[in-house]
Amino acid sequence: MKNKPKMSLEKKASIVASLTATFLIIIKVTIGILSGSVAVLASAIDSVLDLMISGFNYFALSKASEPSDKTFNYGKGKIEAIAAVIEGTVVATSGVFILYLSIQKLFTNEPIGYLSESILVMLISFVVTLFLVMFLNYVAKKTKNLVIKSDALHYKTDLFTNGAILISLVVIYFTDFGLVDAIMGFGISIYIIWEAYKIIKEGVFILLDGSLEEDEVIQIKEIIQTQKGLTDYHFLKTRNSANINFVDVHLVFENRHIALLDAHNIADEVEDKIKELDKDKEWVINSHLDPYDDSLETCTI
Repeated sequence: MKNKPKMSLEKKASIVASLTATFLIIIKVTIGILSGSVAVLASAIDSVLDLMISGFNYFALSKASEPSDKTFNYGKGKIEAIAAVIEGTVVATSGVFILYLSIQKLFTNEPIGYLSESILVMLISFVVTLFLVMFLNYVAKKTKNLVIKSDALHYKTDLFTNGAILISLVVIYFTDFGLVDAIMGFGISIYIIWEAYKIIKEGVFILLDGSLEEDEVIQIKEIIQTQKGLTDYHFLKTRNSANINFVDVHLVFENRHIALLDAHNIADEVEDKIKELDKDKEWVINSHLDPYDDSLETCTI
């Protein structure tokens, strides 16, 4: 009997996030409807979106981890970037809706009931979300996974949101200044939209095959330039997809008549040094071996 494959840390993180979002939805919706607080209701809506996103992220992580095949020769890693763009779009939409509710509340200024219960709910939400953010940040740092990074950023936004709502409810409890609920909701919505924009931007950057971080590219160049047996390089291209870094480069050798085996060994040394830059990532490096600089003979990129 075959053993079942071990569930990845990323998938476990998505399940924990989904269960957390479900718990927060139940308590926020209940108190939000009873109290009439736009801030609590906005937070409840955001938790519903959290659940949807965490569920989708689990699906994306499952697909992204599938090996390459005849149709997807480079794997399905970019589905993580697609998930990040979708997540960011959903978050931005929720931010716009919260902004609408906040503006509406400024004109209606309806009183908030069940203040004590609302404060308790938001306090619980703040503490639970804090622990979830700490866990997701740990997983994101350990795995460097874009989906988990986006989820961590999203729940970090929720943490600030819950904290802001908690403060506004406490202010209302002691001062009866009801408009602070709408003002705080307005500020939260702007923050949510901004954070969503950053998530979307990072996802689109990967989908458009943006290069690796500038410091990584500089290190790759230094490795090539200091390698014995090489005089130059050209057509260096880099990109990232999920947990894989791709590097393509043409290497120019000092000896134009170098044996293929010797040239291959030098290229292997270069590739091994590049892979040492980030051992947590999988590297796919394609080296083209040139006996002389032919970059001027073709179109440069």
